[in-house]
Amino acid sequence: METHFQQELNKLKENLLKMAGLTEKAITNAVEALIKRDTPLAEKTIAEDAAINQMEILIDDYCLKLLALHQPLAADLRFITSAIRINTELERIGDQAVNIAERVISLNQEPQLKPYIDIPRMAEITKAMLKDVLDAFVNGDTDLARSVCERDDQVDGLNDQVFRELLTYMIADSKTITRAVHLIIVSRCLERIADHATNIAEGVIFMVKALVIKHRADAKSEEKIG
Repeated sequence: METHFQQELNKLKENLLKMAGLTEKAITNAVEALIKRDTPLAEKTIAEDAAINQMEILIDDYCLKLLALHQPLAADLRFITSAIRINTELERIGDQAVNIAERVISLNQEPQLKPYIDIPRMAEITKAMLKDVLDAFVNGDTDLARSVCERDDQVDGLNDQVFRELLTYMIADSKTITRAVHLIIVSRCLERIADHATNIAEGVIFMVKALVIKHRADAKSEEKIG
């Protein structure tokens, strides 16, 4: 039978997954608002960020309570400290979705600058990274976590591509500068979401194997703790 402490750890995991669902929805809505030029959906995305912020506070408090009351060791301690890190990363992902939504509201006040191709691709990759890294967290799957780290390079490449393309618009016609800058920021927000997913993946690897991974899931950069 599960101990009371194990039940509390399961509750923590469930709350993290609930928060992850909110952040994934925020990303989906923000990008859909961009593609469909849906200002009300962008406004809804901004308003719903309050629920993500509230969840972050509740999860943080819960983690501190578990640390104080149970003084966990080894794997349980790594699980709780990783949960704190994941919680912070998820809240920051929500903030990036809000940033995208705010840019969408501004963009929708002018004609669309160009068809959106690379930005939706970035969004799909980042959402897949977020989904997979949470599956890795639930299942303790370090191989899946590593694959998330590796996909970060794809998002970085698309971000660079978006920047270069939009720069040509700005150079050719100064009237496009404001819209192009908004789109560059949208792209940058998606790139940061991928970074946050990568940070979560590094936390999963630490949680499962007590290994610190710096910047890339490369064996040469691993340092064992303890």
